[in-house]
Amino acid sequence: MSIEHLNPDGMHKSPVFSQGIIIPAGCRILLIGGQNGVDAQGMVVARDDIAAQTVQALENMVKVLEAAGAGIEDLVSTSIYIRQGQDIRPAFEAWMRLWGNRTNPPVVKAINVAGFPNPDVLIEIEAQAVFK
Repeated sequence: MSIEHLNPDGMHKSPVFSQGIIIPAGCRILLIGGQNGVDAQGMVVARDDIAAQTVQALENMVKVLEAAGAGIEDLVSTSIYIRQGQDIRPAFEAWMRLWGNRTNPPVVKAINVAGFPNPDVLIEIEAQAVFK
C-alpha cells in the first residue's frame, strides 16, 4: 500500500498537515468518531484547560487506532472542533508532541463552534485512518 501525500510546489509545506492525500484501492478505512477530553468514566478532564482536554482526546483517539490495528502514522485526516473563544495554540502544541518528527502528516482542518452538548467540553477531534 502506498498512500501518496501531496504538497505541491508553490504551496505552503508544513510539518503539521499535508495539502492532500491519495488513498489507493484495497485499503481499510477507519472512521474515528469525535473524541473529547473525557476519561474512561465519561467525565470531562480539566474543565477549563484546552491543552489537557486535547491530550485526553488524543489519547482516546490513539486507543481507537490501536483497537483497529492501526497507529497514528496511519491517520489521513483530522478535524478539530474548538469552542469559540479558545486559543487553538495549546491544542496544536499537544498534537505536535504526539505527532513528533514523523513525516507525512494528515490533512487537518480546525473549526470554531459555538459549543458542545456538554458545556465543559472545549475541543473535539474526529479522524480517519487508512491501513492494510
